Amino acid sequence: MNTILIAYLQGLLGWYMVKSGLEDRFHTQSDVPRVSQYRLASHLSMAFVLYSGLLWTALDHLLPKEKVLQLTDVNRTALLRLKRFAAVSKGFIFVTALSGAFVAGLDAGLVYNSFPLMGDRFIPSDLLAFSPTIRNFTENPTTVQFDHRILGITTISLITAQWVLGRRLGLTPRTRLALNCVAGMAYMQVALGITTLLTYVPVSIAALHQSGSLVLLSMAIWLSHEMKHIKRIVK
Repeated sequence: MNTILIAYLQGLLGWYMVKSGLEDRFHTQSDVPRVSQYRLASHLSMAFVLYSGLLWTALDHLLPKEKVLQLTDVNRTALLRLKRFAAVSKGFIFVTALSGAFVAGLDAGLVYNSFPLMGDRFIPSDLLAFSPTIRNFTENPTTVQFDHRILGITTISLITAQWVLGRRLGLTPRTRLALNCVAGMAYMQVALGITTLLTYVPVSIAALHQSGSLVLLSMAIWLSHEMKHIKRIVK
């Protein structure tokens, strides 16, 4: 029942987002209809939440608990740290994808098309050009792109640390596979993001980058699901 309600709310929010593209206040000087970046981000976040819940439920039915290999010899502290990494990195993947909605909504990918510098600086001069300052984080294309970069770098760093820690532990084969898939997809997603930026956001590559965020989140959910099974064994 909750899933059905969320699905209906998602449809309503989608209509509300599209409606903003018909309002003059969201149009740009090019006369190209643009939806509100706030409504776009809200629509995307609800879609991800709905999808994540469905995927978690599906994994409960499709992937039975795997036989654990020699977990009594695993350092409990390191295993619990890996579980925290999995949870935190999953959260950062979600937030980074959400920031990508603001990038798309503001065409922020067309502001600075260089990496790692933005123009000739790491921190652009117009980062906080809007007043009040808080507006910059959701309405200034430069700030929105900068935030997406920082979140992406932070996320890939967390996932790298997660992989380094996890490969030393006696994980089950399926959990190790999930760990490797998250790391591999994360680096592919970063490569797609940089390519999208350097090539001035072609639709095909941008779509791959957006789709990659959902694939990466799916794999992170899979890893968390596998870690849930391990938790029941370690006492």
